[in-house]
Amino acid sequence: MKVERRAVLEALARIVGAGHVLTDPRLIAGALVEPRGLYQGKALALVRPGSTVEVAEVLKLCNDAGIGVTPQGGNTGLVGGQTPDETGDEVILSTQRLRAIREIDPHADVMICEAGVTLAEAQAAALEADRLFPLSLAAEGTCTIGGNAATNAGGLTVIAYGTMRELITGVEAVLADGRIVNALSKLRKDNTGYDVKGLFVGSEGTLGVVTAASLRLFPNPRARATAFVALKSPQRALDLLSIARERLGAGVTTFELIARFAYDITLRHGLARAPLAGDHAWYVLIEASSQIAAGFEDAFSGALEAAFDEGVIEDAAIAASLDQRHEFWKLRDSIPEAQIHEGGSIKHDVSVAVGDVPAFLAEATKAVEAFEPGARVCPFGHLGDGNIHFNVSQPEGGGQAAFLARWDAMNQVVHGIVARMGGSFSAEHGVGRLKRDLLARTKDPGTLSVMRQIKAALDPNRVMNPGKVL
Repeated sequence: MKVERRAVLEALARIVGAGHVLTDPRLIAGALVEPRGLYQGKALALVRPGSTVEVAEVLKLCNDAGIGVTPQGGNTGLVGGQTPDETGDEVILSTQRLRAIREIDPHADVMICEAGVTLAEAQAAALEADRLFPLSLAAEGTCTIGGNAATNAGGLTVIAYGTMRELITGVEAVLADGRIVNALSKLRKDNTGYDVKGLFVGSEGTLGVVTAASLRLFPNPRARATAFVALKSPQRALDLLSIARERLGAGVTTFELIARFAYDITLRHGLARAPLAGDHAWYVLIEASSQIAAGFEDAFSGALEAAFDEGVIEDAAIAASLDQRHEFWKLRDSIPEAQIHEGGSIKHDVSVAVGDVPAFLAEATKAVEAFEPGARVCPFGHLGDGNIHFNVSQPEGGGQAAFLARWDAMNQVVHGIVARMGGSFSAEHGVGRLKRDLLARTKDPGTLSVMRQIKAALDPNRVMNPGKVL
């Protein structure tokens, strides 16, 4: 086995260069564990190809040798999809040397980025061309376009622009046997058969490696307004969303719901400043934008005034400066960190129909508190698209290990409610290793059969990200 490993490593070095085949556990330690520490793997090597051709050669070599390949971008995923297993027999294929922004076409409103370009870099490149690439995530400084495509990333602006699937017009990908699929396209209309690009978006590296993507761009907004709003219930938040859409239309780009507990712990641990005075049960961070600056601020404030007059909201603050806007967002973005200070946290990335969110929150909170007395529910997230991060912090004074040991059992409680409401147990984080068994238990059998047939056709030796999704 040692001779075979040495031969593989030497062959990989001939493809990408010896300096880009890393085997020292100390050098690749960060790539072996996912951000929450739920999965810790080993690897034969971390390989960093510098071109699509090199990716193809690496995959062909591994496929022929029967070596599993774990594709990895920025290593920001939260379900273990980018983490190798514990055998040490897999190769991590890093896309971080695929750094080129190949083209920006402002007439077609399309930008072609290679897989290793970070989301923040793609956003900045679009702005330089006076365009907007609207995908926005907390990890945007680290996560990569290839990873965003492979996981069908969602984030903060789905209400207005959709997930990564809606933001991609084409992909370049490499199959397990080294074949290059050039489905890059700048076209909005192309009715020539199957949606091949769609196979790879959301596939989590189980069908091939995305090496580049064509991304949709939008006109850069000329006006933006942000407000932090207090209200008494999630149903009032839905009422506010209706008023905002009536008055601002598609200009509503973000609509984040924040529970009182999430708000309080963020302030308690000094991670943000209070945007509003007084105590309120629920909060919303709402943002809207427009390509027409004239009258936009009046329209935005008018929507909030109407909501106040109708008794929908209790208080609101409109950001008067860029710094104040950043302060509002700092509170929202700091909630996960605040939860760390509160001890163990069992997390759920779920979605239901937007109108069902209030009922889901009420039923799930009651069920969790009955299941784990003293547990502190910490829901927040993207109310505008029905995606709520229904997190649960351990009881005060309780044992963290004992609480986290009930992770699967609590998942069953929450996911059972989600299923009854026709929702999803993975709204935007994917399946990876964490939710693989749950997918097998809950996915429609016909749909699951199609997924398995596609996997068998494109990766018959099952070397692409083994053990993930299916």
